[in-house]
Amino acid sequence: MLPVVTAAEMRELDRATMEEVGITGFTLMETAGRAVADAAMTMVGRGPVAVVCGPGNNGGDGFVVARVLRNRGIDATVYLAAKRDAIKGYARTHLEVLERSNGVVTDASNLDAIAAADLAIDGLFGIGLVRPLDGALAQLVGAINAARRRLAIDIPSGLSTDTGQTLGAAVDAHKTITMGALKIALASAPGFARCGEVVTADIGIPRALVESHARAGLVEDGDIARWLPRAGALDHKGRRGHVIVIGGANEMRGARRMAAIATLRAGAGLVTLAGDGTVDAPDAVMTRALRGAIGDALDGKDAVVIGPGLGRDADARARVLEVLGAGVPAVLDADGLTVLADAPEAIAAAAGPVVITPHPGEAARLLATTAAAIEADRLAAARALAGKTRAVVVLKGARTIVCDGTLGDEYCAINPTGSPALATGGTGDVLAGTIGALLAQGLEPALAARAGVFVHGRAGERLAVAHGPRGALASDLPVAIAGVVRDLVAS
Repeated sequence: MLPVVTAAEMRELDRATMEEVGITGFTLMETAGRAVADAAMTMVGRGPVAVVCGPGNNGGDGFVVARVLRNRGIDATVYLAAKRDAIKGYARTHLEVLERSNGVVTDASNLDAIAAADLAIDGLFGIGLVRPLDGALAQLVGAINAARRRLAIDIPSGLSTDTGQTLGAAVDAHKTITMGALKIALASAPGFARCGEVVTADIGIPRALVESHARAGLVEDGDIARWLPRAGALDHKGRRGHVIVIGGANEMRGARRMAAIATLRAGAGLVTLAGDGTVDAPDAVMTRALRGAIGDALDGKDAVVIGPGLGRDADARARVLEVLGAGVPAVLDADGLTVLADAPEAIAAAAGPVVITPHPGEAARLLATTAAAIEADRLAAARALAGKTRAVVVLKGARTIVCDGTLGDEYCAINPTGSPALATGGTGDVLAGTIGALLAQGLEPALAARAGVFVHGRAGERLAVAHGPRGALASDLPVAIAGVVRDLVAS
């Protein structure tokens, strides 16, 4: 996984690189600026380049960018959004180098010139921003956003580094060149939507140093390719695991049916669909009628998925508690979470491994807060829920987060795949079935959750290409998931 760091972790990385590795701050700034200049060369057309610089290190990077671009024949002007005397340290040194190199520096009051630029480079604020951008600064951000193309240095100005939330106005970048390591705002929601293409520049910070500081990571294709189960020449259905999907009333049969078929498409050898009364299912799925308690239905099963179409009555709650007491690896989704909203400690007391897959509303009920509070800091919410339930938490949404509450280390895996095509009823049921299938095939719960989320999101991307971002159905997903798994295993 690619390491993802907070603002505080990044500042510590800068300090350690300078003091322990021995690379000076002047050199780090020069290297960073040159990386941004290289990216700018691929974006600029025939018009002028506006490099908007603030008083901090981001501005210092911008001074380097302007100098390098002018040396390459590009009409680059620095628009300084600070008093010259406010610029200190290595940034001040690089400003003086720019001026001695015949650089053009003016103040940032000429908003029309910035807005008319062929390329606006955002070096206004970096990872340390904690206050909203309003007033004149908001107008300046508006001018940057009016430029034809926009390139952000390290992080688009106006984003909270640690949550990705917009602090007042914020730059909408087409590309972001970030230094040394990904930041949370660049990798997670909602910040990633303002960053465009994100490229991490190697400015000399050792990778091992970054990995030792990061408490989050962005999942990569290669990770999933290593984790997914492989087919063997001696495989039979028993070796590929038996999943039971437990639903409830027949009026909600669609949810449990989709979860069940997803388990087979994700590689499970057998699946049994259980519910009240007469249970109908696709031909490849076995069925079992339940009358009250689950009883011996869990015997011989390698994983259980409970929640899709379960219902929210006393019988539903009793069934979830029975599953938690059985010790079978379990995925709790939808109604399976809602019926325990007042008792998250029951999940923590489970006899076996548990993966929970809440959307923000379900997570809010388990944490006795609001969905808005969950979305305000998604990593913090996932960590809090993992700590409270001692389960593997899959906090669904754009850039789904997986946090393993069984370890207590608060490490979060951020999923990069997904599409608006998944914003339709039933896709969460398919995800639950996919994770259940991977559990049944022997993956550790955290890996099953990460892999299931990744292939589910990649399948959504493929459906968006085939049907458009609003034309796909949840029932289209299982076949797409099978194709994604095939391709990743072959890679």
